[in-house]
Amino acid sequence: MGKKALEPITESMFYVLMCLHNRNMYGTEIADLVRKITDDRVKLGPGTLYAILSTFETESVILKFSQEGRRITYQITEKGEKLYQNELQRLRKCLWDSQRDLSMQEENKTAFTSESQGNVGEFATV
Repeated sequence: MGKKALEPITESMFYVLMCLHNRNMYGTEIADLVRKITDDRVKLGPGTLYAILSTFETESVILKFSQEGRRITYQITEKGEKLYQNELQRLRKCLWDSQRDLSMQEENKTAFTSESQGNVGEFATV
């Protein structure tokens, strides 16, 4: 079985979904808002942005809402909203895990004891 186009979702894809989650937007609006949200850390060039939009449209994550000349406004679909919410939940869990891991390391430093310490294969708190 091959890799699905939306697994895993990239950071750039996440920001595109974030923008469209809030309102319908056209391409350059999305790129400008992503730069603003991320303090210029994430910059979506036209090639990257329109590749993402094309993939999202093919996968029914977004649809063309309206078009005026070359300006196409995109709208997130129900499938896109679900993808956005799932990724948001995954990222929140990652942050939670990182905080929990750091606090657990401080409270319960555990080491595997070696043969020289006597009991082979036992765990000890240090």
